[in-house]
Amino acid sequence: MKTPISRLRTVGIYEGLSYLLLLGIAMPLKYMFGMPLLVKYVGWAHGLLFVLYMVALLQVTLVHRWSFLKVAAGVIASLLPFGPFILDKKLLHAEEQKAV
Repeated sequence: MKTPISRLRTVGIYEGLSYLLLLGIAMPLKYMFGMPLLVKYVGWAHGLLFVLYMVALLQVTLVHRWSFLKVAAGVIASLLPFGPFILDKKLLHAEEQKAV
C-alpha cells in the first residue's frame, strides 16, 4: 500500500467484500429470519470502509489528476455490488502498463 492507487485497490476490495456480505448474508438474515444483529455490525464496517474508499479515491484523484469520468466510475463502482472488483481489475491493468 505504498501508492495511492494500491491503497484505493486494497480499500476497494474490502469495501466490496463488506457490501457483498451485507447484501448477501446480513440482510437476508435480518428480513427472512428476524436476526438484525449482523446488519448492525456489518453495516457499520461497510460504512467505515465506504468512507475510507471515498478518501482513497479523493487522494488518487488529486495525486494522479484523474478526469471527472474516472472519478465518476470510481464512485459508481462503490455503489454496485461487484463494482470495486471490476475497478480493481482495471486499476491493476493500468499499473502493469505503467510498469512496462
